[in-house]
Order: sequence, then structure tokens, then C-alpha cells
Amino acid sequence: MSLDSGYPSGKDGTIEASFMADSAQKTNQEIKAAPPAKPAVPSTGHGVTPMMAQYSEIRTANPDCLLFYRMGDFYELFFEDAIAASQALGIALTKRGKHEGHDIPMCGVPVHAADHYLQRLIRLGFRVAVCEQMEDPAEAKKRGAKAVVRRDVVRLVTPGTLTEESLLDAQKNNFLTSLFRLPGGEGYAFASVDISTGEFLIAEVAFADLSSELARLQPREVVVSDRLDADADIKNAVEQSGAVLTPLPQRSFDSKAGERSLKTFYGVASIEGFGAFSRGELCAVAGVLRYVELTQIGQKPVLRPPLKVGPQSSLVIDAATQTNLELVRTIRGEKRGCLLHAIDRTVTGAGARELASRLASPLVDPKAIGARLDAVRFLLEFPSLRQELRDDLKRAPDIARALSRLCLNRGGPRDLGAIREGLGVARTCGDRLGQGAGVMGLPNALAEISEQLQSVDAKLRTELQEALVDDFPALARDGNYVRQGYRDDLDKNRMLRDESREILSALQAAYSERTGIGSLKIRHNNVLGYFVEVTATHGKTLLAPPHSDFFIHRQTLASAVRFTTAELSETEIKITTAADCALAIEQEVFRDLVQSVIEREKGIAISASALAALDCYAGLAVLAEEQSYTAPIVDDSVTFRVEAGRHPVVEQVLAEASDTTFIENDCFLGPGAGDDGRSEGENGKRIWIVTGPNMAGKSTFLRQNALIIILAQMGSFVPARAAHIGTVDRLFCRVGASDDLARGRSTFMVEMVETAGILNQASDRSFVILDEIGRGTATYDGLSIAWATVEYLHEINCCRALFATHYHELTALAQKLAHTANATIEVKEWQDEIVFLHKVIAGAADRSYGIQVAKLAGLPDAVTNRAGEVLRLLEAKGDSTGASDLLDDLPLFAASRPKGHAPDRQERSEVEQALTDLNPDELTPRDALEALYKLKNLCNEPSGSDSP
Repeated sequence: MSLDSGYPSGKDGTIEASFMADSAQKTNQEIKAAPPAKPAVPSTGHGVTPMMAQYSEIRTANPDCLLFYRMGDFYELFFEDAIAASQALGIALTKRGKHEGHDIPMCGVPVHAADHYLQRLIRLGFRVAVCEQMEDPAEAKKRGAKAVVRRDVVRLVTPGTLTEESLLDAQKNNFLTSLFRLPGGEGYAFASVDISTGEFLIAEVAFADLSSELARLQPREVVVSDRLDADADIKNAVEQSGAVLTPLPQRSFDSKAGERSLKTFYGVASIEGFGAFSRGELCAVAGVLRYVELTQIGQKPVLRPPLKVGPQSSLVIDAATQTNLELVRTIRGEKRGCLLHAIDRTVTGAGARELASRLASPLVDPKAIGARLDAVRFLLEFPSLRQELRDDLKRAPDIARALSRLCLNRGGPRDLGAIREGLGVARTCGDRLGQGAGVMGLPNALAEISEQLQSVDAKLRTELQEALVDDFPALARDGNYVRQGYRDDLDKNRMLRDESREILSALQAAYSERTGIGSLKIRHNNVLGYFVEVTATHGKTLLAPPHSDFFIHRQTLASAVRFTTAELSETEIKITTAADCALAIEQEVFRDLVQSVIEREKGIAISASALAALDCYAGLAVLAEEQSYTAPIVDDSVTFRVEAGRHPVVEQVLAEASDTTFIENDCFLGPGAGDDGRSEGENGKRIWIVTGPNMAGKSTFLRQNALIIILAQMGSFVPARAAHIGTVDRLFCRVGASDDLARGRSTFMVEMVETAGILNQASDRSFVILDEIGRGTATYDGLSIAWATVEYLHEINCCRALFATHYHELTALAQKLAHTANATIEVKEWQDEIVFLHKVIAGAADRSYGIQVAKLAGLPDAVTNRAGEVLRLLEAKGDSTGASDLLDDLPLFAASRPKGHAPDRQERSEVEQALTDLNPDELTPRDALEALYKLKNLCNEPSGSDSP
């Protein structure tokens, strides 16, 4: 496949006919699965009204979208669009005229509420073309009574190109990702942009890391070549990430076009200043920038210079691991209960997005990690400064998204206000950090932030402060957002608009004084406008000199005479046009201010990024103080030593629910870990085989150590008394059981696929946690797979690993494999029950206590008692595969009951009944002795079963 396959010139305002051939890839395919045969969208021709002809032309140019066709105060939809939208939105379907003898379906939504409906359509997977009126209807009438208002599509609304505040999650990025498959199956190139914040990321990953990269980015929309649209691997990976898949013509992915696009977009002669990009990466860049161009239709978003990321700079966490560790959402898809929710103490949307980005892409460079930890440590050690900064940050709007809307010509006065307030907060925070630098000395990360915030453009901030009021309307066309005194002409028009009654009263008083007529009135009607009215008697006075030269006769009635004056006519014109003039002046001011913002967008974007990073650091410092986290040591070694580690999520849940203290546990892997996994030893123990009963906390222990790695490498303090983390390049987590029926995979098959991915990719710097490998198949098959897996991790991968299992036979590997140790979860037995101590100790468990756990789960006593009998006989035989030989020794449930008796949970034996009838308080010593003998005899009697 050629990397340089041409670049589409396209047509301004429209999309190529082949653009996004798979329509919308909608999650609600049933809505548009069977559009009615009639009425179809009409072609322009005989019998079609001019408006419908215009609609048809615009709709044909955008075949893959619902068309929001502006008509006055509504966006209207017709034909199959109306049917689909009415079903998706639950709005009434009406009709408008006829086409080929059939009623034309129609529905509409108010312009002022369009964002609400757009949000619902986008969530359902639709794309929407927004068609606006490009001229005033009055202008159209000048061309003729039947002239149609000019309309055109101004924007395509798709999941990956949203900018409206009401359509976005303030705490999440909204990435649009272009995916290009490298020749020869070498891997994939990614180019991801968030046009709502300006982030632009480029990466190249191996073939096996496709799902990992999509899970890290969590894009809303993925664009690919139409040749890859049907690729099963891509479709499955995109589907798992929750994104919408959009095909583009193959010619849109061209490396030369990608280079040209970067030069044109940033106005540079060479792209070398951005870094070195491969041809595949430039192909991905071409695709994403082409899609932005097509959807934004002439508007240029604010994008930062592209940043090259990828496995070489961040910890790789595959999709299954992210799901199993519940990093950004729980298994049930909820935010509450995931790691991000547990550690988020930010106070701004931008700070929350920065935290989520760092959690998804932990670093691997110890120096960069150390710089982040130093910033958190500083803010932890100076709580008063931290609190002042957080109080300031709470006032900070989302500058990045406000800037994006203004640059795309979608912003309003509130966005200008957000820029003004944000720049003020930025300067305040920068000054506070600058003062702290003089007294305490800032770490490098905070010093850089301080410098960026103190370089805020004071002139722009002053201009916005002088021009704008404190409270803003939603839209520029609403007016009243320019401060009084900013423009003299605006103030005069506002006075005429708002004080017309006072002006006319003053004019009336002047005319009364001039004529000596106290009953003279200035009135208004729709025919004459403003006029002077006097009685018929006084009318003769005004018709005669000297007043006849000043007052102009308009109308004579039976009881009154009406006049006008040149002064009154001028005043009327000024009053009737004052509101329009005032609004026009305000919109002119708005455009000038927006232009000033756009000219300084780079500095504003830097300030926005610095505020987000500061909020992230301050939030992590609050977390460390609140939860007693400690600073980890992160270096290039392969050591993993955690003293008194805790699970960051479970700990908080326990504290909130029951004020219960989480049980701390140590975990020492790698050089220095002795035979017991704790003391110093000559040979490091890289692998722990963890045994113990269910519900004892094995999975929690495994996960907490993985989460500590992620927290440490993202630059956060960790829930432990002490931690030494040798940087991990890849983190793998295989826990739980689930199937994938849509792809024909059983639970065991899913388990094996994920395990295969781990064994094929893990290196000596990786960290692996595996829970219950091999439990989905026959006992000996599963044991064999688990055994071989441990050996492979030990001999081939040479990685650090925690391997939880109920195959107690695996504990023998600790004697065979030099770098393997056993650990178990401590429990106590009491009266045939177990008490979980949740403490990890050296050694191996000899039992799994499954029946005791079953009792805790509420299984009927008959079942657990029966299970105990079976277990004892199976253990006596010593061969679980020979269970069929035990049937003679294991009569069925029914065999232990007399014939004719139905199973009854409440049925009691004679011994139980005798015990129930006893009343110890009424027994004499002799009676008590006789009762004991009676019970003994009952126990020695045969069961009375008729079974052989």
C-alpha cells in the first residue's frame, strides 16, 4: 500500500461524495435501518418549491448527516431525517406540504434549545450538518417575493469535533483520532486532536498495542481509511474503546499532504521544529487535519504544536488491564469506585483532565517523575500557600475551551469573560508562586509554571476588564455585555433606547412651553409613528403663523389635530434605530475583542495549560495529606519494595462505609527480596505465588500493588509507609472471569487470549499480576497451564509478578525456581468457620476454605453439609479424577431421608428435636445426666434408611 496516494482537493463547504461511506456507524441502527420508501428527498426539478429545491441541494451534499435546516427560530428536518430524528429525540412528527402526492414528514427543534437535542443525537451516534441562514429575510425579499433566503452548512457536528460546553464533559478530553496502519503489519500510527482544548498528540505503536493506545486516549471518534473500515481488528478495538468509527477516502491519508497541512496550519516553512515524524505518522496527521477541515468548514481551531508520545515515553497499560484495574471507570461503567474518582482532588475541569491524562499515561523516565514528585512534595510541605492557590483556582474558568470556541467563531460574551477571569487568576497564582520562590525556593516544575503564569498579557486583560460587564448574556446577539462608558456612541444609543419616554416627555414640555398649550401631547401609533396632538381649537393656533413654520400638519380628526416637527421626526428615527445601533456597536466591540484574543492565543493556551498542571499538583498534595500517602523512590532499577501498602480505592470505601481500617501489607520483589519475600537475600524473588481462601483479599492485594506503580509513575505519592519502585515499562493485569459472546469467545478463551498477550509482550521491566489462571477448564488441564505459565514468567519474561491461585500444587515451584517465593493470606478457624485477617504472610495455604465461604454466601445448610461429606471422601481417595469410583460411598441427598418424605429445609432429626425440647433451666442434675444418655443413644442408633 502506497504511503503517498494523493490528496483530495475537495470542495469548500461540502464533503466528498465518498466521505464517510458507512453513514454514521450508529449505535441505534434500528432508527435508520428501514427508512420509508416514500417520500424520498426530492431532486431539484419541475414541481419542487424553491425552498425544497434548496433543501434538496444542501441535503444531497451532506448524505451522511442529519440536516438541521434553519427556518427562523427553528431548525427543521424533513423526509427521512425527520422520521429518524423524531424517533431518536421523542419529538412530534408533523408534515409540510406534499411531494409526489405524499405528505412531507417534518419535525423541528428550537434554535435556543438546539444544544440539548444535539447532545442526544451525538450520544446516539448521529452526525448533524448545521445549516444556517446566511442573510436577513428582508434582504431576500429585495430579490423578489418568492426569493429564498440564502443558506449554507456552517459546521458538521460529530462526536470527535464538539466544542460546546453543554455537549462536553468538563473533566474529560474529547479526542478525535486518525488511525493509519503501517505497511507490512508493523503497527499503527495515531494522530489525535482535541479541538476543544487544542491538544495534538502523535504516536506510533506496535500491532499488538492498538487496543492499549485507544484505551489510553479514549477517543470519541476514530477516522480510518475506507480500505480499513471493515478490518475486524480495528473495528473490535474501536468498539471496545467506545468510539465511533468513521471512514475517509484512502487519498486523505497521504504523508506529503500531512507535511503540507502541518506547514500551512502553523504557518511554518519546515516541520523539523516539531520533531521527527515517520511517513506513517504524517499519513495519520493528514487524515485527522483533513477531517477537521471538512467538519469545521472554513474555521480554524486552535491546536498546540504536535507532541510525539507513545510506548517509549509512557507506561503501557493495555485495555484489559485498564478495565480490570478500574482506572477511570468501574467494571459496571460507573465513575464512583474507580481509581480516578478516588484520587481526584482538583477544583477545575482543566485540572481534572490533566489528572486523567497523567493517570492514563504514567511516565517511565525517573527524572521526569521525580520533577513531578518534587512539585507535589513542595505543595504538601507548605499548606497555606497550597490553600491560597486552590482558593484562586476555584475562580478559574475553563480557558482552553473558551479559547477554542472563540477561535472557531462559536464563542459568546461568556467566553470572553472566561478569558478575562482566567487571565486574572493566572496572574494571581503566578505572583503567589513567585513570592514563594523568593522565600522557600520552588522546585523546577513549579518554577516553570510560575514563569508561564506571570507572563500573562496584562494589556489584553485590562482591555477585557474595561470593555466587558460583570454578568454576561449567553449570546452576542443578546447585547448588554459592553461596559457603560467604553464607547460614547454606544452610550448615546442606549440612552435613546432605554430613556425614550424621558426624551419625549422633555420634548413635549418644550413644545407646550413654546406654544403655551398645556394640553399638547406627543403620541404614537403604527400608521403615523410619533406625532404632536392638540384639540381642534388649539389646532387652528398651530396652523397659523408663527407656529405653522415649525409644526407640520399631518392629520385632522373631529376632536383633534395632529402635527409633526423635523426635530420629532429625527428623534423618532433615532429612537426606533437606537436598539439596532446599540447592538451593532456591541457586536463590533465583540469582534474586536475576539480578534485580540485570537492574536494572543498561544500565550493564553500556555496559561491555561499551566493552571491545569498547578491544579493537578495541588490536588495530589491534598490527597497525600488527607490519605497519609508517602513519596515513593522511583529509579531505573527493577526493585519493587512496598512497606505497609494499601489499596487506594478500597481504603476510602471502607472508611466511608464503616470507618474500618484497611489492613496494610508488604510486597518485596526483585533484588534484595529473600526467601520469605521480605528479608535480604542473595537471590531476588521476582515472583510471588499467592494462595489463600476466596474473600481473604488476594485480588485486592494484587491490584493494590499495580495501582501503587501507576500512582508512583504518574508523579503521585502512594498509599504506603514506604515505596521503592523500579520503573515499569508495561503493566499487565489478568483477573476475574468474563466471556465475549459477540466474538464467539468463552470465558476460558478470553482468559487464554489475555494470558497469551501477557506472555508474548512482557519484558524484564514489566509487572504482571495474574489471578486464577487455568480455572476455566478441567482441573489437570488448568493446573498444567498455570504451572507452565509460572515457569515461562520466571525463565523467559524474567519480570516481576504476583500469581494468585487455588492450585496449591504450584507452591512446590518455590523450591524449584530460584526467583519464586510463596505467600498466603492469613486466616483463623473457629467453630468450623473462618475469620479473614487480610494479612499477607510468607508460606503456602493448604486449604481454600471454599465450603466456609459458601456458607458465608448463604448456600443452604444441606448443600454445604453435603459438600463437606463429598470433600472428605475425595480427599481420602486422593484422586479428584476418580470421583465416579466414590458413588457407592456417596449416597444422594434423597437416600438419607425416609421414603415418602419430600425435601424440607425445616425437617429435624430426632437428636435435633430432643435438643430443642430440652430446657436446661428446669433440669435437675439427675435429669440432665439422663438427657445426655438419651442423646448418646439416639446418636448411636442406625439412620433408619431403607437404602442399601
